[in-house]
Amino acid sequence: MDAILIALAFGFGLVAQRFRLPPMVGFLVAGFVLQAVGREGGETIEKAAELGVTLMLFSIGLKLRIKNLLRPEIWAGTTLHAGAVLLLFSPLMVGLAALLAPAAGLDWSGAVLVAFALSFSSTVFAIKALTENGDLGAMHGRLAIGVLVMQDIVAVLFLTISKGVIPSPWVFALIPGLLLARPLLGWILNHSGHGELVALCGFFLALVVGAKGFDSVGMKADLGALFMGVLVGTHPRAKELKKSLSGITDLLLVGFFLNIGLEGELSWKAVGWALAMLVLLPLKGLGFLVLFTRFKLRARTAWMAAASLSTYSEFGLIVMALGAGKGWIGEEWLVAVALALSLSFLIAAPLNRKAEKLYDPISDSLKKLQTRGRHRDDLPIIRRGEKVAVFGMGRVGLAAYHSLEHRFPGQVIGFDRDPGKVEFHREQERNVMLADATDSDFWERVSPKEWLELVVLAMPSHQSNLHAIETLKRHDFNGVVVASAQYDEEVRELRSLGIDAAFNLYTQAGASFSRHVFNVFVQQRPDLVATWEEAGNESER
Repeated sequence: MDAILIALAFGFGLVAQRFRLPPMVGFLVAGFVLQAVGREGGETIEKAAELGVTLMLFSIGLKLRIKNLLRPEIWAGTTLHAGAVLLLFSPLMVGLAALLAPAAGLDWSGAVLVAFALSFSSTVFAIKALTENGDLGAMHGRLAIGVLVMQDIVAVLFLTISKGVIPSPWVFALIPGLLLARPLLGWILNHSGHGELVALCGFFLALVVGAKGFDSVGMKADLGALFMGVLVGTHPRAKELKKSLSGITDLLLVGFFLNIGLEGELSWKAVGWALAMLVLLPLKGLGFLVLFTRFKLRARTAWMAAASLSTYSEFGLIVMALGAGKGWIGEEWLVAVALALSLSFLIAAPLNRKAEKLYDPISDSLKKLQTRGRHRDDLPIIRRGEKVAVFGMGRVGLAAYHSLEHRFPGQVIGFDRDPGKVEFHREQERNVMLADATDSDFWERVSPKEWLELVVLAMPSHQSNLHAIETLKRHDFNGVVVASAQYDEEVRELRSLGIDAAFNLYTQAGASFSRHVFNVFVQQRPDLVATWEEAGNESER
């Protein structure tokens, strides 16, 4: 990646961010600009894109739990949606080709391939959008990720079968062998320290053991990275491993977005087909919305998840590239899908950023889609009586919970949106319930704003805390709101929203630590303390 590519990627990414769009949109535009002036990506940028996608799938695997994929709304929802897209988009594409461009050369087999490519949603976009909004751990975030992983598995299997490569019989030894080697992999991770070696360990597990191992037995390398992520995802240090790879993965994915813009040559015909595909995009989002509510999910959860999935996918591009390479479809269709993918990002970015605000005025209409019954993980559990609520029961939230419970016994309740974490705290006999501070339905259902007097926002994501404050404002919460942050600029941003107090975790931790140090020192060496204080007073005089 030479200097011009880096400069343009940074420049357009910065402009996109200034317009409150994800930087990835700027990277896509940079790719199209480079393509228009005759630049090519080359092997380096293609390798960066490949590594970025592989590491991203490994990171997804670290957070994935197989039992979540077995839920009907995940596997059945994904399957039914893909089938609906094929049945609807294929005849529409054939009809449009016959009506508007008879010379386009799109027969039924080509239309099915295009529809199949358009059925996928962008994993890269959804992960980035959910992360930036602080919604990765929310119910709709977990739902979207589950669907995306199912789609990725389908895409990888399709690519493996389409290439006509029969996996080696050694695959039946590799997978059981990796399962048996799980304790060894855990030992390696335990002994990788906390610095650069843990990131290198992630590269080793994802690219060498996972990707290269699967590739050596004739299976898709990306599937191996995903499998390896799942395998070590339950390890206590999986979260640290994911965090260590986050920045590297994001940097490599810049190459992926640049590469999309650099694919193929733009033409008016490709632009026309891309716009036609864009017209079909709302139907794709509507399909997810209707299907999710069939599985007893609330309208808000279905709406937010559908917004995350209302894009076209990088895997669709890979499918089209395979079809063009095998002569199943013309090269211009690859360019059309690439352009449609980019345009879908431009539409989905502001939609995801404002999804909650857009939901509020149409919530009554969307709730008519809901079916009877309730999903066990989706409906907030609320109990009246407490006056203090702590949102986010991680280390910071738990410390706040214990401190406040000590001062106001029986008046404190903790909330978290992770069902597993809620179950753990309840086993410890803590007053913790399932709910999401960013969820409009939570604040409307039993009107907790009427009985809560203090809200502590201790969620690990700064964006989640910001989102929660905006939700509290929209629902006219008049109690005291306090939030935590990790950086001074985040504290300033929280205070600018008008909350009562915002604290820097590290500053407060340092002050608390110094108080503990002083108290211990006073207990152990009171004579020295007295001598030092006397010397200090003498110095002041």
